[in-house]
Amino acid sequence: MEVKATARYVRISPRKARQAVDLIRGKMATEAVNILKFLPNKSAQIVGNVVKSAMANAENNLNLDADSLMISRAYVDEGPTMKRIRPRAMGRAFLIRKRSSHITVAVSDTKEGR
Repeated sequence: MEVKATARYVRISPRKARQAVDLIRGKMATEAVNILKFLPNKSAQIVGNVVKSAMANAENNLNLDADSLMISRAYVDEGPTMKRIRPRAMGRAFLIRKRSSHITVAVSDTKEGR
């Protein structure tokens, strides 16, 4: 059984969030939490919270064992972009894009996959 958790409208660019997600895809959930704990990125903490949430969903809603969970799917989609203006020389203006992400992590029981 696959259980998922999402974090929507997270104020981090999808490109940076994908770096953390790529490291944990296909790993055991407890191992993924440990990997993300020691990464220095802001995205690692956010993705770690989503993984913990997916584990808690599986544990509380379906009574699955947290130690036997594996990251079956993990992906980052692009959310809405806030546009801001940066004044420049001679009356010009540059556009600043403040990007956001939708992070989704799905965990499944390893017994089911085998």
